[in-house]
Amino acid sequence: MDDAAAEAAALLKALANQDRLLILCHLADGEKNVSELQELLGLRQPTISQQLSRLRYEKLVDCRRSGKTIYYRLSSDEAGKLIALLYELYCAPRGARRSRKKSRKSKSVAARALTA
Repeated sequence: MDDAAAEAAALLKALANQDRLLILCHLADGEKNVSELQELLGLRQPTISQQLSRLRYEKLVDCRRSGKTIYYRLSSDEAGKLIALLYELYCAPRGARRSRKKSRKSKSVAARALTA
């Protein structure tokens, strides 16, 4: 149980950064490269790269190379479920927060809501 608690604490620590959380929300829509994330978030390239590095270290995102471009995506269904839960708790309209059935909003809505 101690190992699980330590793992959960590390995950929550990784999510405790607004930039990383917003990156995950946008990646819930599908894979993106750093330039696309730059445009969506209005952050500088070094900032995004640093945060993506941390997310890779925490095994929340994976990447693939296509030519000179690296594309990032959520690493697992668990990461997607986590983003969906955060959307339900913090971004969904009030009525939807009380009903788990309504929490199946599109992932793009989560990204838009957190960036608004």
